[in-house]
Amino acid sequence: MTDRPGRHRSPRRRWDLPAHLSPLLLTAALGGLSLATPKDFAISRLLPAAPALAASMWSVGATLSLGGVILGVVVGLRFLYDLPAVEFTAGSVAAVTAAAAYAAHVRLQRERTLTRVRSVADAAQAVVLRPVPQRLGCVGIESLYLAAAEEARIGGDFFEAVDTPGGVRLILGDVRGKGLSAVGAASAVTNSFREAAYDEPDLVRLARRLDTSLSRYTGARPGEDTGEQFATAVLVQISPAADRAELLSCGHPPSLLLTGGEVRVLAPGAPSPPLNMASLMGDDYHVDTVPLAPGDQLLLYTDGVTETRDATGAFFPLPEWARGQGRTASRTLLGMLHQQLLRFSGGGLDDDIAVLVIHCDDAQPADPPPASEPAG
Repeated sequence: MTDRPGRHRSPRRRWDLPAHLSPLLLTAALGGLSLATPKDFAISRLLPAAPALAASMWSVGATLSLGGVILGVVVGLRFLYDLPAVEFTAGSVAAVTAAAAYAAHVRLQRERTLTRVRSVADAAQAVVLRPVPQRLGCVGIESLYLAAAEEARIGGDFFEAVDTPGGVRLILGDVRGKGLSAVGAASAVTNSFREAAYDEPDLVRLARRLDTSLSRYTGARPGEDTGEQFATAVLVQISPAADRAELLSCGHPPSLLLTGGEVRVLAPGAPSPPLNMASLMGDDYHVDTVPLAPGDQLLLYTDGVTETRDATGAFFPLPEWARGQGRTASRTLLGMLHQQLLRFSGGGLDDDIAVLVIHCDDAQPADPPPASEPAG
């Protein structure tokens, strides 16, 4: 299951149609009330509200057309029912329609600009968070990315996987901060990983090279708070025989090993510094080795998962939740985690979320078959 930031775009929902037609509905309602109420009420004076409302959702031409229709209705009411102050109402309709048309023009220009900015953001995010192959050799990979909000198409969470002669190597991490600064740093790390993963003989050398790359990137950007920009990450190497995994956690939340229906929290045996912090904390990196058996799954995640809060402020208990899922296919597991996070948070996520589930055999539990339709 792979989710991308751009997936939030969707066609207009059915329930948006009444809102889109609300200027017409308002015009009809006010016109009807003008005829049904005594002349002294002068409900027709409220008709300029319709083109003003149309400016928030219609084109310039449609807004002007509605204003013209309303102006015709006002003039018609004057001759048919001799309503008072029609000249004032007609002038108000004309003035408000002109202002509304200009407002619609400005809104459309801003929407076009926002669309272009989002396209650039999507392209930038695709460089950092390009699709991870679902299988590299005997290693299967399922990925999940959730933006904290639909507008937040770009962020600092990242992951990547490559197949090297020494085995499959993966990285998942989270850059401190948000926006273009964070995605630039994430891009520096992932681009370095894509090259260095093939060259460096072990994860320690790989981590040092990534730290150097991020340090150079932040050092080349004067004027920013680069001294505090760092990334937590977990590096993983799956042996060619898929019988063991090496993990190096650079200040990252501990990964989970799901084996035989049990969940093991893979806390590192010794701390390793986050990327871009080696100059302050030293470059002593510690690698943990974990044996793998057929059916085992490694779950890597960013802190957006475990820092998701419910209405009471409690954090999402990922290990406890995973223990209750038993032996579940990786794709299904990620789908269940996605839905559970949305339910737990009440539908609102406070941080971006990235998750990888790695499995190393072909004997994955099958996804449940779709329900068969009754014979007709």
